[in-house]
Order: sequence, then structure tokens, then C-alpha cells
Amino acid sequence: MPQSTRRPTSLAAVALAFSALALAAPAHAAPGLGGEVYGAQISEHELELEARYGQLNGGTDGGKDKLRLEAAYGVNSRLELAMVGKFAKSPGSSRQTEAVSVEAIYRLGQIGGIDVAAYGEYEVGLQGSDAAEVKLLLQRKQGPWDFRFNLVAEKRMIVGAPVELAYATSADVEVASGVRLGLAAFGELGTFRRFAPRAEHFIGPVAKFKIKGIGEGLQVKTGYLFAAGKALNSTSGQFRLNLEIEL
Repeated sequence: MPQSTRRPTSLAAVALAFSALALAAPAHAAPGLGGEVYGAQISEHELELEARYGQLNGGTDGGKDKLRLEAAYGVNSRLELAMVGKFAKSPGSSRQTEAVSVEAIYRLGQIGGIDVAAYGEYEVGLQGSDAAEVKLLLQRKQGPWDFRFNLVAEKRMIVGAPVELAYATSADVEVASGVRLGLAAFGELGTFRRFAPRAEHFIGPVAKFKIKGIGEGLQVKTGYLFAAGKALNSTSGQFRLNLEIEL
């Protein structure tokens, strides 16, 4: 995986990424449903096709699901662009196209051995308002370990709508060739006016498998995240399944 080793000349780029968070939410009923923890590295000149599926289990929201289809391309060692389609379904109703969006990831460099990147997405809502989202992506690979943390800010394009804050994080380790096991967590952090209230969180085990023979390989990611905090009011957890093909 080609990647740049040049470091930012200062912390200004990171400061700008944090500033963007203040300008740019997740208003998701279930953090992490149909989402992922992004890494901060770019696969240059590589096309990735990905399907992410998540379904809530138990409680009043049981059976609700989200499907996200994405095509991403590494323009160079620093920039990745993607087109995304988002779909949702509730029990007893047909699947609806919620939104389409464009996203970009720009790798800023390394700070203290940690890869840093900025993520931006603009979503055109087909069942509601548009939204803008930015993320600060941090990743540290050390031996067989892979640690990731995403700080997220999203704002609906409605006058007076607050900036919503969230996080996504994971840690996994290679236990055999092409097999990784670990933990992932997603949750809400409130707003700038009300930071870290009692909110929705999901945490649980995840597994990743890489199957060779299809393009550069088919990666299967699956897991089950248990509800915590406010999320327990409406569900007991969420099942996750992501399929990714690298071409």
C-alpha cells in the first residue's frame, strides 16, 4: 500500500481539521449502523467497492436496518474520493433510498507515529434535509495491531440545526493469515453547547477475514455491537456485515 511518509510542517493542518468540525452531524438513531471506523491511510490508484449493512436487534427499533453502497478510488497517496448511496428499511415497509453523497479523505501525514487524515462528506437527502460531515481520522499500526479513532461532526443543512458530535473507534490484531479479531465502538458526544450527555453508544467484538482470488482480495468484516447508555431504551444491539472488494 503506497503511502507518503512526509510529515506536516506544523500542527496547523490538524488545527484546521478541528476547526472544520466546528463548521460542519450525526443525527443517527443508532451510531455506527451501516458505518465503519475509517483508517487514515490511502491505497493509491486502487478502486474499492464496498457494501456495509447493519441491523438493530431487540427493543422498539428491532428490525430496522441500513445499507450503504460505496465506490472509492485512491487518486494518489494522499487523496481518496468516493460516491455513496444510502438505503434504509423498517419492519413492514419497503427499502427506501435515503441519500446519495460524495466523500473525500485527505491524508495529512504522521505525528508521533500516528497517521492523520481529514474526511469530508456532503449528503444530498432524498427523504430529508442535506447534511455535511467532517471527521478527524487517526490510525496507528504497530506490529499485528491496528488502532483507529474517528472524531465526527455533522450538521444538517437546516437553519438553527446544531452541530452533532460523535466518535468511532476500533482496535484489532492479526491472529492468523488474513484473520483479524478485535473490538469496535460507536457513540454520540452531544453538541458544543451540551457535550457528553447521556447518549447512545454501541460496543462489541468484530472480526475481519480476507479472501484472496477476487481482485486484490475480498474483505469480510462482521460483528455484533451491544447497546449501551440511552441506546438501551430502544434496542439491545446491532449486527454488522461489511463486504469490500479491492480492484
